[in-house]
Amino acid sequence: MTGEFSFFGMYFPVLMLTSLIALVATRLISLFLARKGFYRHIWHPPLFDVALFFVVLGLLVTLYKFGRF
Repeated sequence: MTGEFSFFGMYFPVLMLTSLIALVATRLISLFLARKGFYRHIWHPPLFDVALFFVVLGLLVTLYKFGRF
């Protein structure tokens, strides 16, 4: 995953944009799971949220790598 994107003349790494998208997606998934009562079955919810973030980030990086994102 190499490359940069330009935002008003400033260059940012693609991983930064992907991380921001993963953070928003993780928060939305977390809110959905909390609303459905899923967190009652989780031993350590903050640890689960961190793991969920890395799973979503890995999925987005994989999709970007294969040109689907």
